[in-house]
Amino acid sequence: MPYRHIVFILLLITIAAAPVTAQNGQKRPLPAKLEQKLKSAMEQQQSLDRHLITAEEMMALKRVYAPKISPDGKWVMYGMTALDIEENRGNADLYLVSTDGLRRKQLTASPGGDFNGVWSPDGKDIAFLSSRDGAPQIYRIAISGGEARKISDVEEGVSNLSWSPDGRYFAYTSDVKLDSTEQEVHAKYDKANVRIYDRIHVRHWDEWNDEKYRHLFIMPVDGGEPRDLMEGERWETPMKPFGGAEQIAWSPDGKEIAYVSKKVDDYAESTNSDIYVVDIASGKVQNITDGMPGFDRDPLYSPDGKWIAFHSMATPGHEADRNRLMLYDRSSGEVTELSRTLDQWVGNTVWAPNSEELYFSAEDGATVQVYRIAVDDGAWEILTGGVYNHDAGLDISPDGETLVYGRRNFNAPTELFAQEAEKDARPLPLTQENTAFMSTVKPVTIEERWIPSTDGKKVQTWVVYPPDFDPSKKYPMITYCQGGPQATVSQFFSFAWNFLLMASEGYVVVAPNRRGLPGFGQEWNDAISKDWGGMPMQDILAATDALLKEPFIDTKQVSAIGASAGGYAVFWLAGNHEGRFSSFVSHCGVFNLESMYGATEELWFTNWENGGPYWDAAVKPNYDKHSPHRFAQNWDTPILIITGEYDFRVPYTQSLEAYTVAQVKGIPSKLIVYPKENHWVLHPQEQLIWFEEFFDFMGKYRKD
Repeated sequence: MPYRHIVFILLLITIAAAPVTAQNGQKRPLPAKLEQKLKSAMEQQQSLDRHLITAEEMMALKRVYAPKISPDGKWVMYGMTALDIEENRGNADLYLVSTDGLRRKQLTASPGGDFNGVWSPDGKDIAFLSSRDGAPQIYRIAISGGEARKISDVEEGVSNLSWSPDGRYFAYTSDVKLDSTEQEVHAKYDKANVRIYDRIHVRHWDEWNDEKYRHLFIMPVDGGEPRDLMEGERWETPMKPFGGAEQIAWSPDGKEIAYVSKKVDDYAESTNSDIYVVDIASGKVQNITDGMPGFDRDPLYSPDGKWIAFHSMATPGHEADRNRLMLYDRSSGEVTELSRTLDQWVGNTVWAPNSEELYFSAEDGATVQVYRIAVDDGAWEILTGGVYNHDAGLDISPDGETLVYGRRNFNAPTELFAQEAEKDARPLPLTQENTAFMSTVKPVTIEERWIPSTDGKKVQTWVVYPPDFDPSKKYPMITYCQGGPQATVSQFFSFAWNFLLMASEGYVVVAPNRRGLPGFGQEWNDAISKDWGGMPMQDILAATDALLKEPFIDTKQVSAIGASAGGYAVFWLAGNHEGRFSSFVSHCGVFNLESMYGATEELWFTNWENGGPYWDAAVKPNYDKHSPHRFAQNWDTPILIITGEYDFRVPYTQSLEAYTVAQVKGIPSKLIVYPKENHWVLHPQEQLIWFEEFFDFMGKYRKD
């Protein structure tokens, strides 16, 4: 046995032999010096035993999400998903942890997946959705244990479950058939397979529009006949593809329910969603955001019933406008902006039980923190801190004293924490689903730099160094190009673009928050629109050049990588990098802005980002100036291109066009097509292939 292990064991024995219980039976703390020795010994041992994380290990990490505090404040329910690589699927279950973090128990265990848990008003039961018998249905289980009882039997399945505060109803969404299928219209051609459309917006994200519409229902909690609150409407709630249960909310007395829908004729070109309130007794519907032309979403009644808080973007057609926190006065109908002095996007939001404050997550530079804002004057403050994202759920205890949130950074996946609802209070870890394993992984060093761009403006940039970094050695470098295009390079722990994994493979990762990203004020965020190939690309190149000057960078092996708008950046850099890079990796990237306009499904996006359609003479110069395909004559560097056939946001033809350029020009290149994936790679085996090909390709090519 190595000497260091013997010393460590002897120290543990010494500490274990020390008395730790006082005469009154209460545990007493270890002497400070002894506690520090133990801590130092444990840290030393962990450092000796730590290893570099692998892609397989990263994929095996648990995914923790959606914390919800019980009505009595004693428990936190959360969801957790684990991947089965051999079966090539994931499975979700529900868990409980006490708010002091001392007790934990698994609530459900079904191979079909259990999710979307909601507390009963009395806190004794939890309702949830499960696909254990096929299409997701509502189940109910006592938190004291026992078998779950099936409540619903809806042919189309159930989604977006909630429980009315008066305990009488479940609300959920489900598909309703309102149109005829093509087989019904052309019944005599019973073997034909065809889709026919007569208006735009024929598909969305990864599915073609069909004869069904997702409606909001309520049903008695003990089962019974569901009631369609949108009967006959050819509109949907929540909004696809990303809208969820946060777009539906009950009033505190259970007499109203609010939901979000986009009821417009120009669906593909408009962002004009609204919030509709339904009187449960009469069925009367009111649009409380009528006349507000941008995205209005995420209604949330105040506990005293006076207000409905919601998120709103002011500018029509602009999906990345500042996400404001609004208040609707239920007595007067007046709408005011509460977050008017905050130049950031408001995220997860909860009311304080006293209805005098709200808590929400928002960027603070390149991190995500928890804020508190006062209803009376809009004064706000940041309650959390550190180099973290506090963005994986947010809830508050019934007494208003404790916040619960998910926290993560480049070195750690999401775990849940509790914190007093005060500024700079110390977080208490509630879950440690991945803590033991991550303690065996060598961490990366995260450095924040502010790098001047070509116009002198400073670009916040994360530099991630490999574990055991030695500045006297040479390291290959990755320039990470963020997608979105408006999405901060914050302290996320991505299971796709994972900086810990990249750095553990020996790369220095450079991740600039170039122009066009939130977190640094709306002006910085808006600077990319109609200038995709302008200053945002100069920001990326400036960050790259700054690191290329460092003696520890191997300038012969430098890669640029990115997805979506980040994939666009890679394609643009391929024609404009002037020899900086040795290889490129573009995942679902935009290559040809003109053909993208004709094939994508959300036209408001391309209309806003480029100024309008490409045939408009006034905006045609934007397409010519910024489209990567215009610079294909300059391509000369190896490139890996990845796409999914079910990606309707950036259709796979964009990747095919780019791959054709590389192949015709004789450039070393590879194309990976995932027939069953969309804009993201979601299945574990497909994702592991992604990682193998990704690192293999970048490692293969060096500049002469």
